[in-house]
Amino acid sequence: MKLSILMPVYNEEERVAEALKLVLAVEYPCPVEVVVVNDGSRDRTAAILDHVDDERVRVLHHTRNRGKGSAIKTGARAAEGDYMIIFDADLEYDAEDIPQLLAPVLDGRAEVVYGNRTFGSHSSFSFWYVVGNKGITLAANVLYNSYIGDLETCFKLMPVSLYRSLKVRSRGFGMEAEVTAKLLRRGIRPYEVPISYSARTRHEGKKITWKDGVEALWILGREKVRR
Repeated sequence: MKLSILMPVYNEEERVAEALKLVLAVEYPCPVEVVVVNDGSRDRTAAILDHVDDERVRVLHHTRNRGKGSAIKTGARAAEGDYMIIFDADLEYDAEDIPQLLAPVLDGRAEVVYGNRTFGSHSSFSFWYVVGNKGITLAANVLYNSYIGDLETCFKLMPVSLYRSLKVRSRGFGMEAEVTAKLLRRGIRPYEVPISYSARTRHEGKKITWKDGVEALWILGREKVRR
């Protein structure tokens, strides 16, 4: 099995080099490739990526910012692996957790695996951020009669072919809710493993807002009633 690690990047000149270093330093139980999609960054991100010299890394560029969902769509289209996982370049997630998500797949216990974040005082910048995240997850569980713990997690591991078949339409952060809703509609219940997490602040570049939460709720409802 080959794993494609998709890394959407937007204005991350201070973190992208470190993010790549960390993800490439992990000892994986299978071959990997890293597909970086520069989503129209306006800082030095593109220049930094153009100097990456590692045969495991491929860099793709959007000429303008299209949103995370669009970046992942581009990355998934170009992916050459059997499975894919999303890894943001903001250093909120720990690349060392990725092999833990691979384990249930390699053991034949799961097809789709989510990383479940345990929020604490050190791992979230805002009380309302945690409440919003839990509220969206609760809404998904009620609508789809499921019991997942973390809908908005970045760590979603699944076959590349499955992701492509979902035909995700959301261009921004709403893709997280759309992916989960479409999986649950198909009767696919993600296997969850605990992961570490350390949220950054608005000052440090946190991009998701309450508007994205409202959009996520709307998407969950839309997918529930869609034919």
